[in-house]
Amino acid sequence: MPGYQVETSTHRIAALDYQVRALADRRQFSDPEGEAERAGVTPASWPMFGVVWPAGVALAEAMAVIAIAGRRILEVGCGLGLASLVLARRGADITASDHHPLAGEFLRHNTDLNHMAPIPFSLAPWGGPDPGIGRFDLVIGADVLYEHEHPKLLAGFLALHANPIVQFVMADAGRGHCGRFNTQMQAQGYTRVERRVQFGDGWPPGTGGRILTYDRAA
Repeated sequence: MPGYQVETSTHRIAALDYQVRALADRRQFSDPEGEAERAGVTPASWPMFGVVWPAGVALAEAMAVIAIAGRRILEVGCGLGLASLVLARRGADITASDHHPLAGEFLRHNTDLNHMAPIPFSLAPWGGPDPGIGRFDLVIGADVLYEHEHPKLLAGFLALHANPIVQFVMADAGRGHCGRFNTQMQAQGYTRVERRVQFGDGWPPGTGGRILTYDRAA
């Protein structure tokens, strides 16, 4: 037994079904070898990678229609990889990344569940050493501004891995850190547009979430 309980659910994105293995209990914790601790994953945040969050579904839906031709694409904080699965099924050049030591294993299992070829994966902490994955034309992420330090860390990671002409698309759940991230991105030469989206499952409350698109020209 792996030390945690899992379940498989079906998610329909753009009229296609995706099977996703996730954690059955969001309160689980299993780190017998200390890998998560060494990666800076706390017991409280350990299960967060293994949940299909509403923002992740919203990002996957956006990826079902986004232009992909000729673009090298990176998903940051991929978790279970639903958006990457959607892009891969469309034939995109997609690489997934996360800092959780189990994210790659879950992504491989989910590609198998959907009878797809493995998606390239990189264990890539935002504040860690350069993982050597190069630069990308499109970067995507869902609910990635989770902690106070994330705006600075993510902006720094993008500075390392974004091409001069690049687009970053983010499903934002309104956790209060977006303003500082916008400042960081503006300093790197990005412009921003936003679209209000109701993520579903009553989250986030109030006016819902946003799909934020940051563009930088050469």
